Amino acid sequence: SQHLVITHSMEGILHKWTNYISGWQPRWFVLDGGTLSYYDSQEDAWKGCKGSIKISVCEILVHSTDITRVDLTIPGEQYFYLRAINAAERQKWLVALGTAKACLTDNRTRREKELQENTEAIKTKMSELRLYCDLLLKQVNKIKDSEERGDSAEAGEDTGNMVKSTCTTFLKTLEECMHIANHTFSSDMVSQSPPGSPPVAAIKPQKVHCSGVNSLEEDDGPPAPYTAGPVTQLEGEGSNPEQEQKHNMDQIKEDGEDEVSRNQREMVSAPDQILPPQDPLLEEEGVDTFFSTMSHRFSDIRLEDDRGIPTQDFLDSCYAIVPVLDKLGSTVFAPVKMDFVGNIKKINQKWLSDPNSFPTLQSIVLHELQTATAQVRNSATEALLWLRRGLRFLKEFLSEVHSGEQDIHGALNNAYGRTLRQYHGWVVRGVFALALRASPSYESFTAALVSQEGDQLKPGFTSGMRRDLSVYLPAMEDQLGILDDLYDEYSLESDEVV
Repeated sequence: SQHLVITHSMEGILHKWTNYISGWQPRWFVLDGGTLSYYDSQEDAWKGCKGSIKISVCEILVHSTDITRVDLTIPGEQYFYLRAINAAERQKWLVALGTAKACLTDNRTRREKELQENTEAIKTKMSELRLYCDLLLKQVNKIKDSEERGDSAEAGEDTGNMVKSTCTTFLKTLEECMHIANHTFSSDMVSQSPPGSPPVAAIKPQKVHCSGVNSLEEDDGPPAPYTAGPVTQLEGEGSNPEQEQKHNMDQIKEDGEDEVSRNQREMVSAPDQILPPQDPLLEEEGVDTFFSTMSHRFSDIRLEDDRGIPTQDFLDSCYAIVPVLDKLGSTVFAPVKMDFVGNIKKINQKWLSDPNSFPTLQSIVLHELQTATAQVRNSATEALLWLRRGLRFLKEFLSEVHSGEQDIHGALNNAYGRTLRQYHGWVVRGVFALALRASPSYESFTAALVSQEGDQLKPGFTSGMRRDLSVYLPAMEDQLGILDDLYDEYSLESDEVV
């Protein structure tokens, strides 16, 4: 069901705390679509916003003494310290912000419930699809057996009709699954864009270089201590500017950072300052990407002296690469992602059963070889076999992108043909073909690989991607090669087609 989102809109001048050098500066603020964005001035709004904050996830705090001030915070993420022209103007903003937050929170609660229900429905449909896949394989094998025995044409026709019926049911169930997924992960879940600017980045874990700074202007910590209160609270007299200055001098010198180094950083990060000349190459190298900010990387793994691959570090790195499938299309690649994550979980369960006995992937495989369980269905060795194949597919695809290929569909198709295709029957190939046809454009894919929204438009993004993949892919290839050798040595490869 569709839900109407009602948010309050407002625009006007507010003074924003920028940093110790510039202090409070007037800015043009626009509240629209659940996002508060700000610009240098109303006349300069066409240049694009300088920063924005999502109202649904921020805290709205009123100052304990300053009757014109309101602070918007996402703890550990963003801080907007604002002053209205007077108390009455602040009250108008508080009403607008509070109304927007209340409406968005109520709608989000309904949406989360709907998401949970649809997720359960998708799981049910996926179980049905797996059942039909098994049924199809049995029926196809039955046809093969009939041909070998030379059964009558009539019997073969009956079996063919059963296969046709099963295929029809499978495709109908797949269509229903796709319909639920498309509705669940529709575009209304994506953060709305502030007026006249690129979309706001969704809140996600990433390495933060300057704590609490997500806008283009650097906040030098709160200009004065504040306490939380109800959004309608109005009390006290104005704040003491001398106290604010002393507080910010303390903020500058905390953690052993001297005033000079902090001021140098302000000169780079605050757009209100005149930027010193920069080396273009250094600027380009400074663009972060998904592969330089992900929580765990294959390139960070330290192999044991005997080339053993640490189990936990490897699985963490596998989990960290899963979002690439979402960036290719969270809906159409959902079956691929489920198998990928399922294999990671099987290996993880084996490791958790006795972490001290399974410090490396090799120790898990050797243990299952010794206990004659390596080739048992759902063993960790079998899970690692398929996980390795999935990783090889991703590695080949990313290698295509790294080499400059901008046809995402072509890159995926080439990678699939070189890796997974030989292990898939015609049913699974059909599922993959459906996913590949829905692959995103190069622009959409690269836009999903940025650390900060809009970075893909910077001249240094392409070189940043090349730099990060040049480190990430060789390490990934090295570890996959070690596993290839392991499976070859003990004849663990399988020609089974699924």
